[in-house]
Amino acid sequence: MTKTHCAKAKRVGFWRWRRSPLRRRSDRLEAWIVLVAWTLALLGGLLAALVTRGAVEDDLAARRAQVHSVSAVLTEEAPRTAPVPTYGFSDDKVWAKVRWAGADGSTHTGTLRVEPGTAAGARVTGWTDHTGRLVLEPASPTEAWLQTVLFSVAAATGAGAVVLVGGRLARGCLDRRRLAEWDAEWARVGPQWRKRMLG
Repeated sequence: MTKTHCAKAKRVGFWRWRRSPLRRRSDRLEAWIVLVAWTLALLGGLLAALVTRGAVEDDLAARRAQVHSVSAVLTEEAPRTAPVPTYGFSDDKVWAKVRWAGADGSTHTGTLRVEPGTAAGARVTGWTDHTGRLVLEPASPTEAWLQTVLFSVAAATGAGAVVLVGGRLARGCLDRRRLAEWDAEWARVGPQWRKRMLG
């Protein structure tokens, strides 16, 4: 694309902002709607991302604070093969029965996900909540970062999309109003044109 074509495209893109006898009040209003919609979409998306990031980080920190690691012992040999994943996801681990001592010295039993074929008597790390019940391992720093990024991007995209859809709806209302004005204008001017053409 040549410089001349780029300059022309730029002029066409911003024609609603230039002074022109053909520019209507609705054209100026549409230009403002587009500008405000994009500005709010960017700012709203950024704000949504920041709020979501803080909420996800707080939630992950709260989860980490509510659990603690325990050293458990396998009471039986773990299965040697992982089951076929039902929904297409597998971490290649298997469930095995374990035993561990609680903070008060009492013995607890449960099941943990371990590497296939782990021998009975082997020590593995589990995670418990304040009641001593086994829970999922908290997210690693990498997993926490990935969750934060994914939720933040989704929130930013959603917030921006809502604003842009609102702007598009407003422009649609403006287009319908313009068409109604054109129809009214043509109803007034059209008969005069027909008379000139036929006369």
